[in-house]
Amino acid sequence: MTHRAIILAAGFGTRLGALSDERPKPLLPVADVPLIRYALAHLVGHGVTEIAINLHHRGELIAEALGDGSAFGCRLTWSREETILGTGGGLLRMGDWLTRGGAAPFFVVNGKILTDVDLGAVARRHADSGAVATMVVREVPDAARWGAIYVNRESGAVDGILDARRPGAAPDGALRACMFTGVHVIAPALLERLPRDGESDSIRHAYIPALRDGAPIAGVVHEGLFHEHSTPARYLEGNWMVLDGRARLPHPPGPSTGVDPTARVADGALLRPPYRVGPGAVVEAGAVVGPYAVVGARAHVGPAARLDHAVVWPDATADRPLANAIVTPRAVLDSISS
Repeated sequence: MTHRAIILAAGFGTRLGALSDERPKPLLPVADVPLIRYALAHLVGHGVTEIAINLHHRGELIAEALGDGSAFGCRLTWSREETILGTGGGLLRMGDWLTRGGAAPFFVVNGKILTDVDLGAVARRHADSGAVATMVVREVPDAARWGAIYVNRESGAVDGILDARRPGAAPDGALRACMFTGVHVIAPALLERLPRDGESDSIRHAYIPALRDGAPIAGVVHEGLFHEHSTPARYLEGNWMVLDGRARLPHPPGPSTGVDPTARVADGALLRPPYRVGPGAVVEAGAVVGPYAVVGARAHVGPAARLDHAVVWPDATADRPLANAIVTPRAVLDSISS
């Protein structure tokens, strides 16, 4: 696929609390793989190998983890935002590169999600529709909570965004109320609507003005996998979905279950599926890992540990019974509820 893409990775992750102080959200380990690598693998698996990533909060850690992208089958271009530019300003800053000088549309993917959306089908829908943008959405009962996108049941066009409607839009009863997944294809014409300077929002400063002017915006209603990791509880759930196979990823970034060959698990340790024990991890005799447990790379699980629905980050230590917990090198968050 000739499209270029950008992964949005500059946000602060404020709803994650102290977790985002240790790692930016795109580096949260899911089954011991940094979250952003799921987005990378999905793009590369669809033939998208020229990828930009915008950075702000703890951005140097993301760049260090991914390098030039060659280890993952792609070529990365970094956009370092000294002042955060938002979902609009971040795109505009890379707009000339993303559109190949104004000649082509491009993909936008959020760096915090798991999805199995068929990007090839989305690109074809965009090309066939002649739209200025194509949004991948999900029909959900609480769409207003997420900022509703309204898709025409017959044409598949986006007729409404939040409180705005396209001229001649179908009545609300003929529209599907959806949430936006953060996956979209944008044509150069939509980028031109964004303010030239400073922070901006792609929805409020580009999509809604385009909609009100009658510019065509296409919708793809995705019924497959979509999961975002904006809270500790949702982060844990993402790990469980990968471990037990509910997240059926067509292009996984690496092994998601079992014991890495370089890990050391003592004969007297008990492993209860599903679990993942990462490279260089140590699990001592007497420890119980699982069900639903991840032991990250180089982590240490002591003999008194009982890990039931727990994620131990790389280089962290677990030495006591924990349930619904996240163990980082700095802290333990347990009894996390949804």
